[in-house]
Amino acid sequence: MTVKQLRAFLAVARTLSFTQACEYLHLSQPALSLAIKGLEESLGGRLLIRTTRSVRLTPEGETLVPLAKRLLADWDSTEEVLRQRFTLQLGRLSLAAMPSFAGNLLPQALMVFRRRHPRINVTVHDVINEQVIDMVRQRQVEMGIVFEPEATGSLTFTPLFSDRFVAVVPADSPLAQHPALDWDTLMSRDFVALQRPSMVRRLLEQQLGPRHVGLKVAFETHQLASVGRMVASGLGVSAVPSLCIRQMQETGAVCLPLTDPVIERNVGVITWTPHELSVAARALVDVLVEHVSPPGLLADQDEAAR
Repeated sequence: MTVKQLRAFLAVARTLSFTQACEYLHLSQPALSLAIKGLEESLGGRLLIRTTRSVRLTPEGETLVPLAKRLLADWDSTEEVLRQRFTLQLGRLSLAAMPSFAGNLLPQALMVFRRRHPRINVTVHDVINEQVIDMVRQRQVEMGIVFEPEATGSLTFTPLFSDRFVAVVPADSPLAQHPALDWDTLMSRDFVALQRPSMVRRLLEQQLGPRHVGLKVAFETHQLASVGRMVASGLGVSAVPSLCIRQMQETGAVCLPLTDPVIERNVGVITWTPHELSVAARALVDVLVEHVSPPGLLADQDEAAR
């Protein structure tokens, strides 16, 4: 039983005329007759009684009419919903992003996406870096925004930009007057760190190597906002990815370029390789690639490094 056969049957059932049904469907009489015959053969009996002077429905044909109407209505509705999704007139999208990105750079990208596709509903899961990767791997979300994983496995990573660590110091500290800081100077002060298993904490310890044993961790917290507030209050200094600069500045802390060494890691979009992204997800990736850029302080850090 095909959609074409059902449409042919309903046209004849409405008009009780093969001639009028042919005009309505823009079909020839042989094509219409063949469609009705194929439908009757697939169902196992006659649906119409046709004579040279009239057409009428059999009891089975009468039974099929409301069922066929419902089937075709569902089919048309399905076609329309999918057409709207493919043309980005309708749909929903779920993504996960690490807090440092979700709270700083993502809102601007979502504004661009919303202007382009106002009828796409977007759900954002603001979770730590490791959870983002797990959610993508378990297909709880279509895409995630993370620091580049050490091993992607079945995942695909699309880089957006290379992010670097910056120093976070109190506004009234003598350190705030420096154009840039090196790690040895920063680590000579009490340090405010994110708690493990934070990716930011792990990156620091991995990149600093033997140096990190000299890290005077005086305070630990799970929240980046708390790091900024503790530093602004004079409890110590810290180091965060540059995409957190605005968040740190809002707490009253000062951010400075960090050198010797420059610690950096790619930030990008991670997706599940075997799973084809929806049209909406691909459109959001395009927006992120086009509009997301590292904070301006990175240019200053480049100059300081030279």
